[in-house]
Amino acid sequence: MNSFLTTEQQESYREKGCFFPLSLFSPIEAIEHRRRLEEIEGQYGPMHYRTKPYLLMTSANEIARLPELLDIVESLLGHDILLWDSAYVIKEPQNTKFVSWHQDLTYWGLDSDDLVTVWVALSPATEGSGCMKMLPGSHRNGKKSHRDTHEKENILHRGQELEMSIDEEQVVSVELKPGEASLHHGWIAHASYPNLSNDRRVGLSLQYISPRVMQMHTDKEFATLVRGEDLYNNFSPEPICNFDFDPEMVAFQAKMQKLKHEVYETQ
Repeated sequence: MNSFLTTEQQESYREKGCFFPLSLFSPIEAIEHRRRLEEIEGQYGPMHYRTKPYLLMTSANEIARLPELLDIVESLLGHDILLWDSAYVIKEPQNTKFVSWHQDLTYWGLDSDDLVTVWVALSPATEGSGCMKMLPGSHRNGKKSHRDTHEKENILHRGQELEMSIDEEQVVSVELKPGEASLHHGWIAHASYPNLSNDRRVGLSLQYISPRVMQMHTDKEFATLVRGEDLYNNFSPEPICNFDFDPEMVAFQAKMQKLKHEVYETQ
C-alpha cells in the first residue's frame, strides 16, 4: 500500500505552501522513537538543532527513510530524492524559547525551491506547546527581506526575522499528534511561539531536495540518496548510520555542522 498524496492534496500544498496532518506511524511508535532519542541525549547530550542527526542515530535514519514518508515526498519532488538536511527541534517545557517569522530558503544557499520540509511530531505539537505557525500562500511571492536580531531567546542561528507584518488572522497553527507530520515549502513564512506546556515539544525536521538542486556557496556539500537516482552529482554522498554514535560518523557529522554554519553566515 502506497502513501502518495492525492491530486487534491498536492494542489492544496502548492496553493497554501503547507499541508497537514499526515499520519506516518502510530503514537506507540512515536513514543518509542522519542524514547530512543532521549536515551541518546542521556548518553551524549542534547540533540536539539544538531545538524543531520540521521548521521548519528539509527532512529532518525529510520524515520527519514520510511517508505510512507518517501511516497509523500515523491508526490511533490518526483521519484529521485536526496535527503539534504535534518534537525531535531526541541522546546523544553515552560520555556521562553521561540522561532521568529522567517523563510527557510533565505539562508540555505540553494539555487532552487525544489525542496520540501517534513516535520515529524514525536510529542504533541499544540498551541500550548509551541507548535509551528504558518502564513498560507506566503510562499508564492518568493524571498522577502530579513533582519538579524541575535535575540537570545530565538532558536534560529542568527535570530533572523522577516521585515514584514504578519496578519495573525490569516495564520494557521500546525497542531500535530505524535506520529503525524506536516509539509512546508521553503519560502512559506512560518514561526513558533514558546512552549508553555509541561512536556517537551519534540519534532524531527527533514529537508528533501531534487538532485537537480545545487548549493551556490560551496562545492563541498553532502546529501544522501534515499530514492531513485542522482544523475547530477551536485552533492557528495554521505555514509550511512549503522549504529548510534559510531565514532567515524561523529567526526563526519561535526564537519557537516561546521559547513552548514559557514553557509548560513554567508547569506
